[in-house]
Amino acid sequence: MTLYPLSFHLGPIEITGFGIMVMMGFFMAGLAIQTRLREIELNDQYAWDMVMAAVIGGLIGAKLWYVALHGDASKLLDRGGLVWYGGLIGGALAVILNSMRLKIPVRFTFDLAAPALAMGYALGRVGCFLVQDDYGVPTGLPWGVKFPEGLPPTTAANLSAWGVPVPEGAAPLDVLAVHPTQLYETTAMLLVFWILWRLRDHGRGTGWLFGLYLMLAGTERFLIEFLRAKDDRFIAGFTLAQLTSLAVVGTGALLVSAFSQKTGLATRELGALKPQPPEASASPKQSKKGKKRRS
Repeated sequence: MTLYPLSFHLGPIEITGFGIMVMMGFFMAGLAIQTRLREIELNDQYAWDMVMAAVIGGLIGAKLWYVALHGDASKLLDRGGLVWYGGLIGGALAVILNSMRLKIPVRFTFDLAAPALAMGYALGRVGCFLVQDDYGVPTGLPWGVKFPEGLPPTTAANLSAWGVPVPEGAAPLDVLAVHPTQLYETTAMLLVFWILWRLRDHGRGTGWLFGLYLMLAGTERFLIEFLRAKDDRFIAGFTLAQLTSLAVVGTGALLVSAFSQKTGLATRELGALKPQPPEASASPKQSKKGKKRRS
């Protein structure tokens, strides 16, 4: 199967499949957080505060990580090049700062974010597929995909330059079918979302769910890297993302262990999220009028 990037123009503005799916990912993540806040009867506006912080911090972090990996500042202007771990770190820092600004416990915020992160990542990887970035190694399986205009195109020459084995006899300009690892990740992370959503009322300590997310997401990324076409394998064939994944899984395991017992937050600690009762926003005059009408 041969595919080309999804993109079109609205006047001078280019709209890509990646941009569309990233926006969709943030929107669906916000919707998941909003739904959870409504379930537990807290102010659901905080969902969109979190999303805005994550958008700004995540995009900056993802792009800076990509630039750091390549050591080339001009990569800031590339069409692709948003690294997930950079986005996770940048987005997390922005969400943490926003949580502290509003005096909301950070571990409560992270538990809210856990299922949403899995959902957003799954949709973001569809965007990578549509822009034809972050694909896998060559494959002869029926669902292998050729990306003649990928980032970069899946030619034998490009893949060989990354140290990826190519079929014997392939000419340098031959476009090869590769694993659609983006869609593998979408499937895996939708499953992670389902698991985390089912466990949102887990009854353990606040912070446990985020720890579980880190373990599952880190494991997924560690495994998918074996199929990714990468040029940064440097320690026993492992990639930088795999080494980072091990640290993510380890951190998640520590959180799961630390919050395995019920250690809920006191209601007063979530005061900034408590919806205002109708009476709180009424003026003294309105309150008196209300009493008069009821008498």
